[in-house]
Amino acid sequence: MYVDPRALRFAAWITTAVLAVVLLTGNWVLLAVQTAIFAVGAFAGLRWSPYGLVYRLLVAPRLAPPAELEPAAPPRFAQGVGFAFAVAGTLGYASGLTALGVVATGCALAAAFLNAAFGLCLGCELYLLIRRIIPTKATRTHSNKGAAA
Repeated sequence: MYVDPRALRFAAWITTAVLAVVLLTGNWVLLAVQTAIFAVGAFAGLRWSPYGLVYRLLVAPRLAPPAELEPAAPPRFAQGVGFAFAVAGTLGYASGLTALGVVATGCALAAAFLNAAFGLCLGCELYLLIRRIIPTKATRTHSNKGAAA
């Protein structure tokens, strides 16, 4: 599956705004909502992500088709990383461990801002690094066939 990279940056801008509000207010309920949004993107798929739906329904019809598409696996993995940081932040704020909430939310905010402003997806880069270190089964099978020849 492939996704429009403009949708990813649109979602990153909204995520940046939400996480900035969380840092300013310490509102763990808002962070819990963002955590659920990350979960949908990571576990159900980017197609069902609320921010992606908003983009597809309200923004994309007003734009020309994208010049290129990106594979969905790296940004979906990035949503999982965001989910992990948001869970830690939510638990930190909700349990009174405010420092944990601030640090975890700040890390997620930094990553979302880098993606929104510069198109640099840290979670996507982590995904690609992991894929280089731990190749998929298909890659290992293909490599083994080449080595035997």
